[in-house]
Amino acid sequence: MAEVTSALVKELREKSGAGMMDCKKALLECGGDLSKASDWLREKGLATAGKKAGRSATEGMVGHYIHMGGKIGVLVEVNCETDFTARNEKFQQLVKDIAMQIAAMSPEWVRREEVPADALEHEKKISRAQLIEQGKPEAMLEKILPGKLEKFYKEKCLLEQIFIKDPESKRTVQQEVTDAIAVIGENINVRRFVRMALGEGMKKEQKDFAAEVSKAIGPQGGEPKK
Repeated sequence: MAEVTSALVKELREKSGAGMMDCKKALLECGGDLSKASDWLREKGLATAGKKAGRSATEGMVGHYIHMGGKIGVLVEVNCETDFTARNEKFQQLVKDIAMQIAAMSPEWVRREEVPADALEHEKKISRAQLIEQGKPEAMLEKILPGKLEKFYKEKCLLEQIFIKDPESKRTVQQEVTDAIAVIGENINVRRFVRMALGEGMKKEQKDFAAEVSKAIGPQGGEPKK
């Protein structure tokens, strides 16, 4: 059993973001094993994270991320309970990670409860049409459609997407937020976001490059037209 020194407690605190006393208790419970203590803190926090979810979170920050030389930009508002936590390095890293997630994965809503009824109905119609096209019998459609909609939610709702920084673990963005709640000790809420891509929604002029080259060369391969 390793000795629980102040240096070890400090190292765990820096790694986890948890309080000094919680870190010391975790190390004592885990025989001074830093890795096990980190897991212990996570498990302990996960058990209480749900209790924190209902608490008011009106502080926080608006994070941003610019990608691909300014061609994609994201703003995201993430709330916490105190201004102190808003300045916490781990909280700020979480906000940055979420902004990067939005830039890369293009979600349309934060959570499934925000999906408009008309968008959901539209997705149902598309999924039903696809299944019929595949020759699925009518009797099976109602059994298959819920799975199709779950896939839709996991693609379009931010909190249900697989976290891009750790895709192998299959952990969702919501699980990352829950872990942060456990470690930091405050409720954290992803409130809203906006994602912009350069030229998105604009109709670009289709150029006939062959005609332009021909015009530049001039007739019969002569001098270029002035």
